[in-house]
Amino acid sequence: MAARYADVIIDISHEKVDRPFQYKIPQELADAVYPGVRVHVPFGKSNQDKTGYVVDLPDETDYPVCKLKSITSVDEKGISAEGSQIQIAYWLKRQYGSTMITALKTVLPVKQKLKRPEKKKVTGMISRDELPEVIKQCERRHQTARVRVLQALMEDDVLPYDLIRQKLNVTAAVLQAMEKQGYLRIESEAYYRNPVRHVETAERRVALSEAQRHIIEDVMQEYRAGSPGTYLVHGVTGSGKTEVYLGIIEQMVSMGKQAIVLIPEIALTYQTLLRFYQRFADRVSVINSTLSMGEKYDQIERARTGQLDVIIGPRSALFTPFPNLGVIIVDEEHESSYKSESMPKYHARETAVQIASMHGASVVLGSATPSLEAYYRAKRGEYKLYRMTARHGGSSLPGVYTIDLREELRQGNRSVFSRRLQELMRQRLRDKEQIILFLNRRGYAGFISCRACGHVMKCPHCDVSLSEHRNGMLVCHYCGYEERKPLTCPVCGSRYIMGFKAGTEQIEEALHKEFPEARVLRMDADTTRTKESYEKILSAFADEKADILVGTQMIVKGHDFPNVTLVGVLAADLSLNQNDYRAGERTFQLLTQAAGRAGRGKKPGEVVIQTYQPEHYSIVHAANQDYEGFYEEEIAYRDFMQYPPVSHLLAVLVTSREQEQGAALCEKMTELVKSRMRAADNCHAWRGIRIIGPTEATIGKINDLYRHVFYVRHADYQILVSVKDMLERFCKEQELKNQSVQYDFDPMSTY
Repeated sequence: MAARYADVIIDISHEKVDRPFQYKIPQELADAVYPGVRVHVPFGKSNQDKTGYVVDLPDETDYPVCKLKSITSVDEKGISAEGSQIQIAYWLKRQYGSTMITALKTVLPVKQKLKRPEKKKVTGMISRDELPEVIKQCERRHQTARVRVLQALMEDDVLPYDLIRQKLNVTAAVLQAMEKQGYLRIESEAYYRNPVRHVETAERRVALSEAQRHIIEDVMQEYRAGSPGTYLVHGVTGSGKTEVYLGIIEQMVSMGKQAIVLIPEIALTYQTLLRFYQRFADRVSVINSTLSMGEKYDQIERARTGQLDVIIGPRSALFTPFPNLGVIIVDEEHESSYKSESMPKYHARETAVQIASMHGASVVLGSATPSLEAYYRAKRGEYKLYRMTARHGGSSLPGVYTIDLREELRQGNRSVFSRRLQELMRQRLRDKEQIILFLNRRGYAGFISCRACGHVMKCPHCDVSLSEHRNGMLVCHYCGYEERKPLTCPVCGSRYIMGFKAGTEQIEEALHKEFPEARVLRMDADTTRTKESYEKILSAFADEKADILVGTQMIVKGHDFPNVTLVGVLAADLSLNQNDYRAGERTFQLLTQAAGRAGRGKKPGEVVIQTYQPEHYSIVHAANQDYEGFYEEEIAYRDFMQYPPVSHLLAVLVTSREQEQGAALCEKMTELVKSRMRAADNCHAWRGIRIIGPTEATIGKINDLYRHVFYVRHADYQILVSVKDMLERFCKEQELKNQSVQYDFDPMSTY
């Protein structure tokens, strides 16, 4: 029999070994080795045992057979990658830049097989007629534990093993002895861990509007005709986008298809899951970072074996291995959390379109404030656009007040709450209505500085200021470094060292002072660290156990609280002051989403936007809920500057232990692109390239690593991919040791 060979990607995330290595397949493993399987192989001169993934089974080898090593074994505990997952991993590596093994790990939601837990049950083996006599015998022998078990079996033929052990106080030894005597049988049954608790609430079906019905019918008609597409649903807050998703998924499920629903925040899981569970019961589940490894593994297995119809989760849920995928929903598609912050730096929107094309599935993007990328493509006909301009159920959009904080200060108001906001809050508290206060910050205060000499307390490992928290600690939000707040300035000794800018904790304190009768909940990164903290806070607020919910961005995204009639935006322009070309878009989206939380029930809502820049077009259009007006101004700016989505941008980030080495490598790579441009002077495509930098990154050091960056800009995305490929080859040849290079296409923020 002819020898068989396997191309194996070794589980080492280093550019130097980012290629398949060929191995012989031993005869005894011939049936166990296939593309995607995880294997053990001898690697390197010392033949170290390494794991890897088989990506191909070539018939021939380019190497002398006598020099080829053999696969040692198949990793029985490892999760195998399916063909489609290898395909999408290669696409991620090519489109976004990374090693193949890193891309493979990205598309595999879990890496190890885990044993399913078992539940035991006890079945009575004595007939009901004989049981009384057996019980009397046990009573005569003073076998009281056995009596308790037999009496329980009189009531029910089958009992949970744990119930007998815990409630009836019976030892395992007693049960084993009873089984030997033939009184009962102990059986074990494996079951799947399920992170979704049963929801008793019955679904309230709502009558669909004409706009909702049109979208559902149109999407399904094209799917049934064999031409699934990508659709953008631009619906104002409260317009009923979720009902559109449910309608599409329901029809897909009736055809035997499955659905992936992406949500941008774990905080949104609770309310989204409630709606979907009421429609699909235990055929729906979640996958996110709060699940245990066992829960994650079981949800993936349930999806793979067709026991689930719908999976809900953030970005990583995109890689759920459904066998019959019909649709991918990307809710709040504008959110920046859909972009991965680690290699490969993929965007869930583009990746969803690619995965859908591989499966013949549809993609539905939804947002009240679509990203400029999605709306730009819809305007160009790449996506099909639907507009939903009215709130479902007849409720009106909230009234918005824009408050100039400069004027408030001139009139002597030094409170964090404007006079209009204070007045409206008192009214809501009197009327037993709820309030959301949104602040785009976390922690107790911003940076700490000395008012005498100007010294700012900075992280010794990162080029950023430390933030003050209420426990008296100064914390770096990049690396986690902490130190106690000094009583005096470490430079000049002054006592006037203090924090600036309010944080969520400080807002909470101000609320208790101003409105002592109010019940306040705070939701930010510091109060949502535990597994069920999101659900507890949101369900408490939904049950009206609090009057005011104060928090950061996570409280203004997609939540639906009918009794919230007032939203206060306390620092509308903080995000405008970022050194980032997306600052205007991000601010508009946040303010519009925040305003959309008010008046979603029968009562009308009001919004107070507090700002130092009331004239900025992002704030003006957000106050007017005018997306089209904002889009026209913002796209004109992007067109003039040739920023995404009009053009594409590749950020090349070099990190290094030594500052000079990093700067030198960044300079070399920039020169390489320039020299290629000069060499390709006759190539029209490469002549369109523009280079920005090299320069030190905005934050020049994080975790003791120096950061340098340059940008390459071009209208054609694939040209930038070819630039990335060239730079990857260059770095491989350099055999970098204390430096690393990351690639980020159309970054969500500048470096």
